[in-house]
Amino acid sequence: MSDNALKVYNPSGSRRVVVTKELPGARWLEILANADCRVEINTCTDILSAGEIEEAIGERCDGAIGQLTEEWGQRLFDDLKAAGGTAYSNYAVGYNNVDVDAATAQGIPVGNTPGVLTETTAEMAVALTFTTARRLVEADTFMRGGRFKGWLPSLFLGEILWRKTVGVIGAGRIGAAYARMMVEGHKMNLIYYDLYQNKSLEDYVAAYGAFLRSQGEKPVSCRRADSVEELLREADLVSLHPVLDETTRHLVNAERLAVMKKNAILVNSSRGPVIDETALVAHCQQHPNFRVGLDVCEDEPEMKPGLAELDNVVIVPHIASATIWTREGMATLAAGNVAGILMGYPAWYDKDISPFLSDHPPKAAPSIVNAKELGLPAYTEEASPL
Repeated sequence: MSDNALKVYNPSGSRRVVVTKELPGARWLEILANADCRVEINTCTDILSAGEIEEAIGERCDGAIGQLTEEWGQRLFDDLKAAGGTAYSNYAVGYNNVDVDAATAQGIPVGNTPGVLTETTAEMAVALTFTTARRLVEADTFMRGGRFKGWLPSLFLGEILWRKTVGVIGAGRIGAAYARMMVEGHKMNLIYYDLYQNKSLEDYVAAYGAFLRSQGEKPVSCRRADSVEELLREADLVSLHPVLDETTRHLVNAERLAVMKKNAILVNSSRGPVIDETALVAHCQQHPNFRVGLDVCEDEPEMKPGLAELDNVVIVPHIASATIWTREGMATLAAGNVAGILMGYPAWYDKDISPFLSDHPPKAAPSIVNAKELGLPAYTEEASPL
């Protein structure tokens, strides 16, 4: 990492923390400065290679904050450990780009940034849903191109989703939030597929259905599908929210696309490799009424040949979490993870991380994914360091 691509904050800090991209807001920098950290930030917008990150780590580095676009494997954790590093945080809720086992083997806690992306990412999935269903990008291009000559009965006919069926694959925090938005906002019936039952989501939909009935309206329904194929066959709209691992890579492939309705809508705001993009291109070419909204691509930042030319696909550049509040909150949590470990704080085992966004956060590392494996002590108010 060249000196002209480097920004240094709190240069007198006794601990050295490397950050591979500029992060929004100022609070995260204050957190690290309060932990006596010199913060070295790479200002280049290009994705860093492992070699460039190794160079940034150098001979002495106490901690690092990396990005989901970087592969943090054994090589980098060996280097971080050799440089005296004891803390790493991913600036993301997901960490499929991180070899957590390799970090654990070196005794390095790995942080992530959950809890601040839920509604933001779900809202983007909703935005992609209706942008796609109502063909807004096509219509905008048409209008800006001066091609609109007046109202026509058949101009840009799309799909209405009111009272239809939404399918959610992956009913964790984000998937469940999206489901609630579509059910409550548009009275859609819900079918979901997840390895685990989401009883709170089922109870929520049941309670909303009871409310609708009390108002003289038809209730909505919710059920858990026995298979992905069952969900894909029944849903008018499918939104993908699974974690990315070897079991979900190419979860949506040519065979599964073939069982979907010909005018279905598919939305992905999770991870690109969940969809076989080559198969998706072929399916969309063959079925022009099948519509897709993508926040992510399989080979980011590249797109598979033919994808960009498809009018029935809306693509945005991985911006599902791109609200000021969320991105600044992610930075706060990432910095809190690194600073907490460097300060010797215990781990926060509660799923609710909102206290760390308050003016007086707990003296703990907010989200360490391998805390149990490393035997990190749990935060308690009585045992918390002063």
